[in-house]
Amino acid sequence: MLTFLPLSFLLFLSTAHAATGEAQSKAIRELLQSNKSALKAFYVDLHENPELSGEEKRTAEKFAQALRSAGYEVTQNIGGFGVAGVLKNGPGPVTLIRAELDGLPVVENTGLSYQSKVSGKMHACGHDFHMTTVVGAAQVMARLKDQWKGTLVVIGQPAEETLQGAKAMIADGLFKKVPRPDRLLAVHTSGKYPKGTIAITQGFALANSDSVDVEFKGRGSHGSLPDKSIDPFMMAAEFVLKTQTLVGREIDALQPALISVGSIHGGTKHNIIPDSVNLQLTMRSYDKDVREHLKKRIVEVANGIAETSRAPKPVVSFPHGIEATYNDPELAEETKAVLTKKFGDKTILKGEPSLGGEDFGKFGLAVKAPSLFIWVGQLDEKDPTISGHSAKYAPEFDRSSTLAIDAVVTSLLHYHSAL
Repeated sequence: MLTFLPLSFLLFLSTAHAATGEAQSKAIRELLQSNKSALKAFYVDLHENPELSGEEKRTAEKFAQALRSAGYEVTQNIGGFGVAGVLKNGPGPVTLIRAELDGLPVVENTGLSYQSKVSGKMHACGHDFHMTTVVGAAQVMARLKDQWKGTLVVIGQPAEETLQGAKAMIADGLFKKVPRPDRLLAVHTSGKYPKGTIAITQGFALANSDSVDVEFKGRGSHGSLPDKSIDPFMMAAEFVLKTQTLVGREIDALQPALISVGSIHGGTKHNIIPDSVNLQLTMRSYDKDVREHLKKRIVEVANGIAETSRAPKPVVSFPHGIEATYNDPELAEETKAVLTKKFGDKTILKGEPSLGGEDFGKFGLAVKAPSLFIWVGQLDEKDPTISGHSAKYAPEFDRSSTLAIDAVVTSLLHYHSAL
């Protein structure tokens, strides 16, 4: 359990109702410094005990316990192990801020003294950092209630890595259990931007993300008798090459899109042509029409290759898909201006769109409210190739967490200003 803030700071804050921006910033810094060791312990515990998507029971309980201790009204087990904490502070706007609970099936190789204790699992995407940031900000906001008005909704989302958690929470009545937000906010570490910085993108921050499964069915034979077969590997090879031309020759060059093949599975032995081959692909885009065009053409290409090969019709499916995460331009510009005024333009950077995928945007679409996805820089200068989902990925905690929490609190106080 987190140990919260000393009584001396609470007494200090009770007299700070008319604080200037400078005094407010000082109060935030002092609160964060006071609670830094407890937040680090919270972070280390999460990092050492990762749980995969749909298995986040312990993590959800830790997250819920931290919110309760800060005075939030907490509801658990929403759409699985989802958590929602609500702090009401009089009339005013409602802001939702989200963190993810799940880890990844990756064997950690960071060399940290607090490496994962769970075999084959780690927080390789910074979700432990995100949870700590959101909990830290939730704590500070609970102690600064005389500085703002409205309602905060804090979400611990399960199953982000499978892109199923947001949908499950919404389907389970999330927005009937908590107040509907007027705006939504999320933070995420990024190996693209320098440590000690925050990047904010206007417009598309992350892409439409679709998984594609394709099974080509042929006719097996001995490897020395290919004329007796309908070779599914030849169909798969042609399909891999042809799908690349869909982006290069059918999509406007100014419209971001990609199709990548992640796996090809088939056969059992060197000299056997198998009956079938399975492929798994990922498809990314921003524009919804581009997305639908690529899905349609993938099916047509697969069917066409099978037909000209005299093979049975292939099986093509799109098992998982998520809409792009779109940063409301006005909210992004407003937040960037507020943070730049406080931290300076060397700390607050202009972010670039990414073709990564996330399901945070689904919350905003569900309530038709503007949302903002903020990047916290974690570039590894010694090895810039290290990024999220790497076995070596580990956010720098001390300086980065203080900056991230301060930025979130500063943004929330601006949105909910009572002055």
